[in-house]
Amino acid sequence: VDDLKLPQGLKELAMKPRGLLILAGATGSGKSTSMAAMLDWRNKHAAGHIVTIEDPVEYLHKPIKSIFTQRELGVDTTSWSMAVQSAMRQAPDVVCVGEVRNEHTMEYALQLAQTGHLCMFTIHANNAVQAIERIMNFYPEERHQQVLMDLALNIVGIIGQRLARLKEGGRTAIVDLLINSPAMQDHIFKGELMECMELMNRSETDGMQTFDQDLFKLYTDGRITVDEALRQAESVNDLRLKIELWDKGNDKEAIYDRVSNLSLQK
Repeated sequence: VDDLKLPQGLKELAMKPRGLLILAGATGSGKSTSMAAMLDWRNKHAAGHIVTIEDPVEYLHKPIKSIFTQRELGVDTTSWSMAVQSAMRQAPDVVCVGEVRNEHTMEYALQLAQTGHLCMFTIHANNAVQAIERIMNFYPEERHQQVLMDLALNIVGIIGQRLARLKEGGRTAIVDLLINSPAMQDHIFKGELMECMELMNRSETDGMQTFDQDLFKLYTDGRITVDEALRQAESVNDLRLKIELWDKGNDKEAIYDRVSNLSLQK
């Protein structure tokens, strides 16, 4: 987690005893790498049994404090349902089910969370809040209220991820992070997705963050260019204004001019 410069909140989420832990992003956004990093953190800090069901297996984990059982679809098991049922008989603490693509696999993820396991999975969505919307779209409309209640009760966190180009070359993860606080739980239950985003935007002290907040930090740390920050932004105008204000506040000549004006007024 530290090597990938991911938010420290991911360590706490990886240690949760039960619930749904979701990683959202496009293909090639590094979701699987971040999930492997979180499993590695848990492996180093907690005893237990971790089961992964993957198609294919992307990272091999060696036991440190936890025991790993890694299954590959089509090699070790013929179907998701058989793999999940087999996993539940092995008294797992964590089950990583790879990518959830439909109602069928989502039901298994919910079943795992509701029976006292931490269930981790990835999903194709542009950000953390959109992951909730994507899950809702798996289901017919008449089931939406029940699914929202299930998600509100079982989600522990949703991590949205993209990759940004660094100034010095290479790429780094940019992350938005939804943590299921009591206020967030209420918004999810009511299906108030815009309010979920607004709560993330003002809850940095609770460990939440948006993509634009992460981009702003990467820019002010000198790791990405302004062009890259704006290219990746969710709200381009808001981030541009924030960067312009920061640049003026940290420009030596501007600071000198302000100090000079204050001196002349005395």
